[in-house]
Amino acid sequence: MTTNLERQFDTAMMSIYQRAKTEAKYNANVFLGMLNDRGGLATARYLINATSPSEGYTNLWERNRLDLTVEALVLDNSKWHSLFTENELAEARARLVAYSYQFPH
Repeated sequence: MTTNLERQFDTAMMSIYQRAKTEAKYNANVFLGMLNDRGGLATARYLINATSPSEGYTNLWERNRLDLTVEALVLDNSKWHSLFTENELAEARARLVAYSYQFPH
């Protein structure tokens, strides 16, 4: 059963796809396919738990838009933290730190 918070997260995930397309001129077709196939939460968990950053993450890093990554979405709003394990939050943080992400204050 999908919770209201999970539905809100799905919407937020679709929003970063749309923002990447318009603001960063990055058309993340693979990411969109994952959202449609798996939903936002399963997609986020898959990407965060991957052993290396996705091609999309790298493309956004090259455009100086790590703020549009799944990792940043999850960490920058504590509202989403309850959807993830402590390990997943730590993995997301470690990846962003490794790429010199400037966390919002």
